[in-house]
Amino acid sequence: MSTDNGGPDESGPTESFTQADDDEPRITFYGGRGMSAIPIAFFILWAIAQTALWRISDTSGLVVGILIGLILGMFFVRGDWKTYANTIFEGMTQPVAVTAIVAWIWAGMFAEILQDGGFVDGLVWLADVGGIGATLFPAITFVLAGLFTTGIGTGYGAAIAFVTLFFPAGILLGANPVLMFAAILSGAIFGDNLAPVSDTTIVSAVTQDSDIGGVVASRFKYVIIAAVLAFVGYIIAGQFMGGLEIGGDAREILVAQSEPIGLIHLVSMGIVIGAAVAGRHIVEAISWGIVVAAAFSLALGLMSVGDIVMFNAPEDAPVAEPLEFLPVLTIVEDADAVGVGGSLIDGAAGFFELAILVLLIIAAAQIMIRGGAFQLILDWSIENLATNVRNAELTMVGSSALINAVITINTAAEVAIGPYISKIGERFNLNGYRRANILDAQTAALGYIFPWSGGVLAGFTAMQDLPGEYDWFTTEMLVTPIDVVPFVFQGWLLVAVFVVAAITGFGREYIIDRESEEVARL
Repeated sequence: MSTDNGGPDESGPTESFTQADDDEPRITFYGGRGMSAIPIAFFILWAIAQTALWRISDTSGLVVGILIGLILGMFFVRGDWKTYANTIFEGMTQPVAVTAIVAWIWAGMFAEILQDGGFVDGLVWLADVGGIGATLFPAITFVLAGLFTTGIGTGYGAAIAFVTLFFPAGILLGANPVLMFAAILSGAIFGDNLAPVSDTTIVSAVTQDSDIGGVVASRFKYVIIAAVLAFVGYIIAGQFMGGLEIGGDAREILVAQSEPIGLIHLVSMGIVIGAAVAGRHIVEAISWGIVVAAAFSLALGLMSVGDIVMFNAPEDAPVAEPLEFLPVLTIVEDADAVGVGGSLIDGAAGFFELAILVLLIIAAAQIMIRGGAFQLILDWSIENLATNVRNAELTMVGSSALINAVITINTAAEVAIGPYISKIGERFNLNGYRRANILDAQTAALGYIFPWSGGVLAGFTAMQDLPGEYDWFTTEMLVTPIDVVPFVFQGWLLVAVFVVAAITGFGREYIIDRESEEVARL
């Protein structure tokens, strides 16, 4: 994920989200430091039960799960509960959580503008004319999502945009919905891992005292191996995994009615990518995309001003009737219809519940850090597993994967574990580039696999709005996050590549082989 194309300052991002080695735990628990993992452990068990066992993909249910976990953990605190409560606030104010939320909201508004402006119709038209059918569409989506994410640097934003735009197009063309969602997440992983402007790229470089350019150049060989295999995997899977039936001749009618004019929004996407690559903040880059997309839609008659923002006022509003001529104002008789609507509101509002969930998860992770469970796990792995260079690299892969299963926002997980990866690597004189690549691969991959991970939840939240956008899209077409886990090929393959690299020594570099340049303080 990236939400800041400027990068961390010299103090680094690790000071606020990790516990120094010589610090005593800030919170003490009955039963020892490991008990500080209770809130997170309870939440993960709740999420597994809800999503895997009972197949309920409900963000509000996950919110309840983490709330109960936080309350439960409080009863194991020794002494005053005030420090525990303050730590919850400390976690919820972490910049890594807030920036993720900002990225979701902006990406949601951008995707909604493009969707309402006919971009999906344009994609369907292009795929139909180009002969890209159900078999190839997931593989093509993977490539395009990867390129888009590499350009803008935010995998979360790409997941939202592609679920909103490419997912319904793929379903309409007959592609399997699980495969489509998985391909989008895989593309987000590719770009999040490789993009120079991604937060995970920046953090992995900074925490390992390496320059960003060198890190990106050295990791390409790992990423491309996984990507080629993933691309082939989506082509093969597309041949065996069929799509859903759309009632009657609806598919043929909708494809026949699709028009190329919506492809004008490729310009909007290009502007976002160009601005991000040029070093603009991701909020600025997406804002330019929103402005250009709205301008094109209005100029070409694809949308009205009221479609973008509309005030629905009651009949007894003081000055509603005299101003009814305004294109953004409508007088409604039904009291339930009173409110503000339009693409911008719809695009942003869908992520408010998810934002609450993420803040609470980061708070629970902060309790685990301040209570000592986090350090307990890492210290044990350093002392017992990292006995030689091969085992050290396997330990780095495993510990990064474990922390990402616990801290579901990938940048936050990377910030937390970065210093420990550095400690293990430096013990065996591993080059900073190698350490950064091991760290970032796991955080980029696993942040888009588990059903409770930020990338998966962002995409699924965007997906839940689709039945209200299209008459033909039914709730049966929604993908339960647990179903997509085995098919996020880029993620699993990227982890596998580094397991093999650790065992065989592929790509391993020591400090004496090549010293990384001084970290660029952007």
